[in-house]
Order: sequence, then C-alpha cells, then structure tokens
Amino acid sequence: MSDTPINDGKNTVLSLKGKSSTVRQSFSHGRSKSVVVETKRKRLIVPQSIEKITQKVEKNLPLSINLDTKEVTNEKNSLSEVEVSRRIKALETAKAQETSRIEQEKVSTAARDEELKILRQKKDEEDNKKVIQKQVEPIINKSVDQNLAGPLPSEIPLVDAPVTKPRVNKQEDIVKKHVEEDNRQTKVIKNPEDRRRSGKLTITQALGDGNNRHRSIASMKRRQEKEKRRLQGNQSEREKVIRDVQIPDLITVQELANRMAERSAAVVKTLMTNGIMATQNQPIDADTAILIAEEFGHRVVRVSASDVEDELIKFDEFNDDILKPRPPVITIMGHVDHGKTSLLDAIRKTTIVATEAGGITQHIGAYQVNTENGTQLTFLDTPGHAAFTSMRARGANVTDIVILVVAADDGVKPQTIEAINHAKAAKVPLIIAINKSDAPGADPNRVRTELLQHEIVVEAMSGDVLDVEVSALKNTGIDVLLDNIALQSELLELSANADRPAEGAVIEAKLDVGRGPVATVLVQKGTLKKGDIFVVGEQWGKVRALIDDIGNRIGVAGPSVPVEVLGLNGTPEAGDILNVVSDEAKAREIANYRHQLAKDKKSTLGAGSSLDQLIAKAKEDKNTSKLPIIIKTDVQGSAEAIVQAMEKLGNEEVQVQVLHSAVGAITESDVTLAEASHSPIIGFNVRANAQARDVANQKGIEIRYYSIIYDLVNDVKVAASGLLAPEIKETFIGYAKIKEVFKITGVGKIAGCIVTEGTARRAAGVRLLRDNIVIHEGKLKTLKRFKDEVKDVQSGQECGMAFEAYDDIKENDVIEIFTSEEIKRSLA
Repeated sequence: MSDTPINDGKNTVLSLKGKSSTVRQSFSHGRSKSVVVETKRKRLIVPQSIEKITQKVEKNLPLSINLDTKEVTNEKNSLSEVEVSRRIKALETAKAQETSRIEQEKVSTAARDEELKILRQKKDEEDNKKVIQKQVEPIINKSVDQNLAGPLPSEIPLVDAPVTKPRVNKQEDIVKKHVEEDNRQTKVIKNPEDRRRSGKLTITQALGDGNNRHRSIASMKRRQEKEKRRLQGNQSEREKVIRDVQIPDLITVQELANRMAERSAAVVKTLMTNGIMATQNQPIDADTAILIAEEFGHRVVRVSASDVEDELIKFDEFNDDILKPRPPVITIMGHVDHGKTSLLDAIRKTTIVATEAGGITQHIGAYQVNTENGTQLTFLDTPGHAAFTSMRARGANVTDIVILVVAADDGVKPQTIEAINHAKAAKVPLIIAINKSDAPGADPNRVRTELLQHEIVVEAMSGDVLDVEVSALKNTGIDVLLDNIALQSELLELSANADRPAEGAVIEAKLDVGRGPVATVLVQKGTLKKGDIFVVGEQWGKVRALIDDIGNRIGVAGPSVPVEVLGLNGTPEAGDILNVVSDEAKAREIANYRHQLAKDKKSTLGAGSSLDQLIAKAKEDKNTSKLPIIIKTDVQGSAEAIVQAMEKLGNEEVQVQVLHSAVGAITESDVTLAEASHSPIIGFNVRANAQARDVANQKGIEIRYYSIIYDLVNDVKVAASGLLAPEIKETFIGYAKIKEVFKITGVGKIAGCIVTEGTARRAAGVRLLRDNIVIHEGKLKTLKRFKDEVKDVQSGQECGMAFEAYDDIKENDVIEIFTSEEIKRSLA
C-alpha cells in the first residue's frame, strides 16, 4: 500500500501512516460503505535519569521536559537556565512525594497487621471464657443472659425495644471490613468526579436512602469503639449511672424499668428472685418498687398521687404590700318566715320575695349592694327551712358578718338557734336584726331576753353584740343596720391579695339548658378573669363568661365579688373550692385524681352507684323495707337538702333510699332507671322532657313535681309510712275447755267443749293450748250448738268446735278465743 492519500469516491481514507486495512460500514435502508482503517504503532518513550538530564543541562543542550511522563527531550529552540532549573526542581519534588507515600503505606499496613493480631488474640481469649461460662452456668440463667445481651445501661433507651445479641465477626470478616472501608475512602479521594460521571441524581440518592448510603466517619469511629468495648468488656467495665427514680403509689413493671433505664426483663427477673411473679404490664405497690430500685442501686424519690394538688399552693397572704381592702361578705340567717329576704329587698330596693315559690327562699342568693356613702357590700341570702341546714352552714363558712334576723312577734325559734350555732362554729361576729318591730304583738325586749339563753348579749343589755330594730315592710331602721355593718367591717380590717390566681367558694350550682353547667362562685382571693383555667371539686373548666348578680357580663371579678361562672365540664357540688391553675392538663389531672378518690371512697363505704349493686344491697337487708326514689332538682343545693331530708326519714323497718340525685331536667335515662328499680321520680323545680314523658306514660312510671320542699318531704313520709307493717291489736273474748273428742266419718274430729269464760265466736281467731303451751293458731271451721250452726256461744254453754286443717285435739285442751284489729302506723 502506497503512502499517498487515496480517495476514489467510494473509499474514505482515515490515515495513510502505518499499516492499514479496509472495513465495510453498514447504514440504514441497506446502504453500506468501505472504510480504510490504519493501525498506528504506539510510540514508546524511555525516561531518562536525572544524571543524564544534568549532563545535558551542563552542556547547554536544548531540552524539552514532559512533567506528566518525566521525559526530557531536545528542542530546536533552547530554554533559559531559570526555566530549566524550575522544571528540574519540580521533578525532584514529585519524586520525593511519591517516595513518602510509599513509605506511609508500608507503615500503615504494618500497624494494621499488628492491630489485627491483637484483636485476634483477644477474641480467642473471649471465646475460651465463653465456652467455660456456658458449661458452668445453669440453663435458665444462660437463657436470661442471652435475652439481656445488648448495649450498656447508659445506652438503653427509656422505652424497651427488641434486643438482639450482636454477631461476633470472624477474623476474615474484620479484615474484609477494613479493606472495604479503605478502598471506599481511597476511591472517594482518587476519583472525585465519580458522582458527576455516574449520571443523573435520583431522589433516593438525594435523600440518602437505599443500599448506596455510606456511613459517616464519626459513625464508623463510634462503631469501632463499641466493638472494642465489647471485646474488652471484662477488662474495663463502664461506670453504672445512678438515677433518681420517682415512685408513685402504684406503678407498672414496665414504667419502673423505663424510669431506672433498665431492661424490663432484668426487673422481672429481680422480682422473681424476691418471690414476686409479675409481668411487665402488671402494677406493683410502692414498697415493692422501692425494694427493686434499691437493688439496682438507684436513688428512690417517693411521690404520691396527691402531689398533683401541689399546684394549689397557697400564696403569701400576709404581705402588707400586696394586701388590699375588700368588701365585707354578709350572710342573712334566721328562722323561716322571719323576713330575711324581705329585709334584703329593702336594702337592695328589689322584690325578690315576690318571685319565690311559696314565699320562702329555697336557694342561696348572692348579691352586691352599693350604699349611699359609696361602701360596697356583698350579701348572701340563705334559706330558713329546716331542710337547708347545709346551705346555712355553707353560708356561715364563707362569710365575714352574720345578720341574724329574728321576728319581734315570734321570738327565737329552732332555726334561729341553729343559725347561732353556725355563726359560733364559723367564729364570725353577729348583728341582731329584730324584724317586724311594728307588727301587732311585737316585743323586741322579749327577743333580747330569749337570746340570753344562748349566750347572745346585745348592746341594749350591756353586751357586745350589735342589735337593730327594723321593719322590712315599712323600710325603717335600714340605715342604722347599714351603719352597724360598716362599723363592724372596719373593726375586722378585711383585706385580700388581688394579684394572685383566683380562689373562691361555690355558693350554688345548676345545670342550665341553654348555658350548660353554671356555678355561682364567691371569689375570696385573687382575681378571676375570662379565659382562666380552673378546677373545682371533681370538675374543671375554662372561664367562658362571668355574669354578675344583675345579669351583666363582666371581664374580671375581684375578692368578695359573687359571679356566675360558665365553662365547666360538669356540675360541681355546692361548697366546692374553685382554684385557678396554670394549664388545662394540670386541671384535668387534679379533677381526675379527685374523681377517682371519691369513687374509691364510695366503694369502700359500700355505696355502689350501679343499679345491680343497689339491688344486691337491698336483697341483703331483708328485714328493712325500702322506698327507692329518684330525685332531679334545679340546683345542686336543693338536691343536697332533699337527699339529707330523705335520709332522716324512716326507722328500723322502713327507709327511703335515694337511688339517684342530680341537677337538670328529667331525661329518658332517669325513666329507664326508675323502670328497672320500680321507683318514682321526683322533680323539684324541673320538668321532664318530651321523650321522658312519652316513655314514662308507656311504662307506667310515676313522675311527681314539687316546688316547695316541705310538700315533697310530707308526701314521701306518707308513702314511706305505707310500707310500715300495721300494728295488730288482739282482744281476748273467751275461753273454752274440751271435754270430749268425737270422730265423725267425712267430717273429722269434733271437740265437745264448754265455754268457761266470755263468748265463743265463729269469726274470731282461736289458739289451742295444751299445758299452757300454744300448739296451734288458726280459725274455727265449725261452731255448733246441738245440731245447728251458730255465730256465738255464751259462757257456761256447751258447743261443738272443729279447726280448719287441724285435728290433733285431746281432752282437757283449752281453746283461747280472740279478735284482732290492724292499726295503721306512720313515721314520726
């Protein structure tokens, strides 16, 4: 083949240097073309030594230095000496770096071999120890130890997870692991453009997931350190972490293990060692938990479930810098119909008494009054009926001053004495208001004298108790009464801290159809604001609205201010204390604790709340008749008063049993309970809804409505009296003696008798006496005089007698003849 280019129109010459050959290149649609390809020989360049290069430099020969191949060649154009020196220095530096790298690789390989040798020796020792330990250790301990194998105590998570025993790698695996890590690191260092050459970046690669994910250097170091600690565990154990473990009254094994940062299996094993068989989900008492925690070497911090109420810590009320004057709280008390509400109407210039059922107060009312001189007063109006003892006591406990109203024409009565006792128990000052002083027959001095019997000495009789003669109808003496209240409040120096979370007492509570549970609260300390989270008794809530005594919505309520609070999750008990807390979780926790406490208390006393428990308890006491009732009232205080009144009714034979009492309208569930327990439903100032009325009519359940408490008490007393067994009164009317016994076929035995005393009557009851011992009691089947049936036989006459379903009669037996009368009984 010639060295000249060839181009015949059909062949394409790529190169004419070196050996060439022809190939046929195919294209689409059946086309093809011949192509001449030349094979070029590779040029081999032998590097020259530094000595030869130096000799050429000394002879000033032109050189060409290739830094990549370390080749030095002659050039047509000579270089300067500076350029030649620079290139030689670069060659020397490259050679020195290459030599240093080779030496470092040798040292690193030797160190790695030495480390692998040490690890191999330690592994062999560890394997020998494990073989000996497996031969000595019992089978049960070996299985437990295998379950407990895992990370050290300081690395245990607070929540137990499945623990697997790490696999012991063989020596080949360890060497392979190190080689792979070195190769990977070397690859990353030598090939920084691998990622760019690998193609497009996928989502898996960007998120770091998948099998191509690499561990960080810090992670590999931690893994290596962990492997060393495992292999050297018997030689250098880590120091155990001692923790403060909080132990409540009851705790599960799992929770105890979490608090100690120990494995639950280890805790179960320790319990079994101490003779307690328990799983990780079973609860244990505080004493057992303390014992286990001490065995693990932890410090015990004993806590109680009641610690949830630590949030309700009292603030410092004795700092004069934060205490501010507050209005006095005055409670009006006295006997029923002595004019308490009328007196309050005269002070407030209202007509509350006209709106009350029966003209008597049956709820606690809370009101604020601004006097003409600008003084603000808070009044509580309490019922005077005997059933409202708890209401009066509650009013006396939250008050600063008690106004005892006594009618001048009626004098001191039982509830007057009770109010005096409540005031003395609460240690609050008394002001005597002698009402109806203008009524016919009024004698204020008689009232003052009667009060002396109860250690109440008024100022008019040289005492220290203020007394005022007033007339609520004619509005006389009111100004003097208000002046005395202001004087008494100044002597008391009433003050409170208004800059703390609010605390108050529930005066009354009810369930409103449109507003839900509503509590009338008298704020005693702090300031209650809209949005505050509070807990009251077993209920909690967030203040949705505050309504004052005249129905206006207000934003805040300070000390001694009565308000209606909306936003409760349930109806609280009257008398409960309201406390504002920091957050909703704390309020819910405290309410749940109190609810559980009350539930446990009821269970302990045997007061079951379910219908099955009530029926079972009723069956146990068969000697006592029970009248079950269901009570629904408008407010909590009324329900409390009615339940207490029902408990006082009855005796050893009959008792009134309140199956259920609640606030609100009568619902379908109440009717269902009444049907199951065969009890009537009593509604006090409430009515049944439409569904409840329909179901009650279908089931025949009696629903009674009341608005006056003494009407309710009297009707229940009559109903309970109907359960009393009537009293049987016997009257002896005669005696007869059996002289001879005749046996008649088809009739039986007939006693031939003589009436020895009184009269023998056929309709009367008889007893058969033998040797003065009653052997039979019943009725006569026949009474004959000769052959005729007669109604009675007089004394001294003979007759024939036969007993119903009894014929064991003998001569000389005595027949006692009597009449009985049933007398109805009633509860006292």
